[in-house]
Amino acid sequence: FFAIFVQVVLKAECFVSIRFHLDIFGVLLFCPDQDNYQTLFGAVDNSFLVAYAIGMFFSGIFGERVPLRYYLTIGMLLSGLFTCLFGLGFYLNIHSIWYYAFVQAMNGLVQTTGWPAVVACVGNWFGKGKRGFIMGVWNSHTSVGNILGSLIAGVFVSSAWGMSFIVPGIIIASTGVLCFFFLVENRIYSTLKQSIVRMVRTMLIAVYGQEDNEKEPLLQNSSSNEEIFSSPGQSNSISSEPAEEHTKAISFCGALRIPGVMEFSLCLLFAKLVSYTFLYWLPLYIANVAHFDPKEAGDMSTLFDVGGIVGGIVAGLVSDQTGGRASTCCVMLILAAPMVRMLLVCGALVNGPYALITTAVSADLGTHESLRGNSRALSTVTAIIDGTGSIGAALGPLLAGLISPTGWNNVFFMLITADILACLLLSRLVYKEVRGWCGHSPRQRG
Repeated sequence: FFAIFVQVVLKAECFVSIRFHLDIFGVLLFCPDQDNYQTLFGAVDNSFLVAYAIGMFFSGIFGERVPLRYYLTIGMLLSGLFTCLFGLGFYLNIHSIWYYAFVQAMNGLVQTTGWPAVVACVGNWFGKGKRGFIMGVWNSHTSVGNILGSLIAGVFVSSAWGMSFIVPGIIIASTGVLCFFFLVENRIYSTLKQSIVRMVRTMLIAVYGQEDNEKEPLLQNSSSNEEIFSSPGQSNSISSEPAEEHTKAISFCGALRIPGVMEFSLCLLFAKLVSYTFLYWLPLYIANVAHFDPKEAGDMSTLFDVGGIVGGIVAGLVSDQTGGRASTCCVMLILAAPMVRMLLVCGALVNGPYALITTAVSADLGTHESLRGNSRALSTVTAIIDGTGSIGAALGPLLAGLISPTGWNNVFFMLITADILACLLLSRLVYKEVRGWCGHSPRQRG
């Protein structure tokens, strides 16, 4: 639950950092007398996405080697700092493109700490049996964060747009503090329980001058997983640690060699290309074609995110029941191609595979049987998959900006092509899953 809350705040802060209606925010930021304000806004926009895509490939490597609680906390605090710095540009009357591009690039880098860390935490708590459904429900935070980010931006954008960044920045920094004290990385090492036990012992020593001897039977009668809460001098706390904690973290190239990582990574590239093109350009499309005002267009575009909540849950549930992650993604992407103009349905069909790949599939591959029990690959695999997808997230809006002057139909043809390519990249894995269903090979989840 806490991981959901953390990622909702992170996603909302990320979303409000990069999504505003171009005709409003571009003018406010770069002065109305500049004809190229949309180009300048695009540069700020892409500085975030490119930095995020590059940083993601390195983020997972660090995530495997440092405590996830500290890693996520530092990332959230820094993200709050850079988001507030962006908003302070309004009050300091800064109109330099380099200032905003630098702040957004740094924000993109520090936000890469979020996704690998939270997926690894949630993956540590749940097995493969119901992982798709559980992570599908959990992944609804992305769409909820998108909606919250849009609403927060809309409140302040016409009066003091700087607060559209400062408020989320304060929220995410505050959540980072909560993360430090309360996030439990896995069910074995419950840092919260350890802190409580140590605090109680300290209080007992302060009151009685020595530890209460009656507490020992209480700890000894608890389950074996809680034996780690005994004092550091006892040998049984060492023996209860799982051997996998001492396993060397997987390398970047080693993660790439895990079967399925390359296919799902490239598939996510095109799936994110479609999703982020809608994310950035849908309000502008609605305003231009349906002649809605900017606020109404922004509100209408949230239907795509609402569909994404349903799609992520359905994709996880179906993949759990069938055991076919790739087949589920492929079918939904095929159905999405002719539905690109239906916001609610398209949101479900596009974001369903996107959510499944970045959560359950990443967790499955991060604990793949080829790793022989080495669990210290989850963060790296997640970073590789999401980092590759983030390249598509940067390319999609850029291509849409280049193609849209030739007509919106051409933009939709580009999105349909991306959907088809995403399906083709999964063809080998789909074939393998179908053969498993037909009894030609053992069927495996993931």
